[in-house]
Amino acid sequence: MEQQQRIEILQKLIQIDTTNGNEAAAAHYLASVFSDFGIASEQLHYSDERANLIVEVGSGAKTLGFSGHLDVVSAGNHEDWTYPPFSATHTEGKIYGRGATDMKAGLAAAVIAMIELNQDPTFTGKLKLLATVGEEIGLLGARQLTEQGYVQDLDAMIIGEPTQNTIVFAHKGVFSYRVESRGVSAHSSVPELGKNAIDKLIAFYINLQAELGKITAENSVLGAFVHNTSIIEGGTQINSVPDYAHLIGNVRTIPEFDNEQIEQLLRDVIVKMNDHDPDSDLRLVVTQSSYPMFSQPDAELVKIAQSVGKAIIGQEIPCIGISGGTDACEFTRGNPQMPIIIFGPGNETPHMVDEYVEVANYLQMIDVYKAIAKQFFAV
Repeated sequence: MEQQQRIEILQKLIQIDTTNGNEAAAAHYLASVFSDFGIASEQLHYSDERANLIVEVGSGAKTLGFSGHLDVVSAGNHEDWTYPPFSATHTEGKIYGRGATDMKAGLAAAVIAMIELNQDPTFTGKLKLLATVGEEIGLLGARQLTEQGYVQDLDAMIIGEPTQNTIVFAHKGVFSYRVESRGVSAHSSVPELGKNAIDKLIAFYINLQAELGKITAENSVLGAFVHNTSIIEGGTQINSVPDYAHLIGNVRTIPEFDNEQIEQLLRDVIVKMNDHDPDSDLRLVVTQSSYPMFSQPDAELVKIAQSVGKAIIGQEIPCIGISGGTDACEFTRGNPQMPIIIFGPGNETPHMVDEYVEVANYLQMIDVYKAIAKQFFAV
């Protein structure tokens, strides 16, 4: 494929506004790109305007997966941008636009690598693309694909999130929850006639902090288990006893204290409080539970990616663990033994005004992906 065509594929993908939705348009566009090269694809809808894309090329006993998400975060105030956020303006060696780095460059690089490998008569091996919806909020597509068995046949996976010339082989999981407190409304002048939902929620918060303080688990790569209380809301007006309040928490889990353990801790605190106080009516709602991803740093895929990256990029490629989560949280749940690495083009501008990707970095990663695939199947 000519360099200009590679660039135009990325530009057209960025120009499709997939802000927290509308991924079906992007999935349809990429399906048409594959179709132009005689490659069939499948679209798995999450909802009317949201569709994951699944593509397979090649054949063989082993399967290497590529993955990237189709959605982007809001561009905010478009007037703050130097160039319109969905223009994909190409200037001075950079392509500007929402999603340029996070992560349409990585996704486009994987698409093109698959097409070019499929055209290479010397290439043998099976490649599978999983392009997902809803990664930015909830890992929706990855969960749907995992639950429907699309990752079970994979022997390894590369996710093209921007990693700034590093390889991420491990990251924390995500556990988000809401604790609801229900009470009985009454006039604030006679609070004894009601049950204050906020009071019970504060008591829960205090008890939870005491239990969290006992957790000393750490991971040598990912660090400590992290809990954050993000939102507390309750009540409707100043002269009424509140009959409802809720607390929202976000947890970054590690293998040593994982999602099941934090959920059990929360349930234990709630059961104890409800059992000991007849006025306490606390309920737990789990809104997201995505597990830690932890591949071994000496896995074959990691070693191949480091070697290829050094040869093509021209520098050492360190392996690291991070706190943030990716679609790997869901994929690893469906195929726990599968090595996964996060390795893709991009920089420090995700979610920022004037997000961009360097064209040279994007083109380089196409070659990196192709070389990784060739070596993976040669082993």
